[in-house]
Amino acid sequence: MRLRIVCELAEQQDELACSSFELPVTKSTTTHHFRVLRESGVIRQCYRGTAKMSGLRSDDLGTLFPGLLDHVLEAATRQADRLGT
Repeated sequence: MRLRIVCELAEQQDELACSSFELPVTKSTTTHHFRVLRESGVIRQCYRGTAKMSGLRSDDLGTLFPGLLDHVLEAATRQADRLGT
């Protein structure tokens, strides 16, 4: 689930509302995954009105771990192609 969230955020290159993600899990499980990503520094979250917006911290990740995000996204794409999803 977390990799899927990261891939969607990377694809959009903008902040997305948490409610815009269609994940096959309950709301509480979705909230848990977003919290883990936020607390680990992978995403940032802020409120815009009543919507909680999430964005990928790609600049920060690129500074701390050069090339890692690109490799993770490439691997996710290859896996999706292999699985036909």
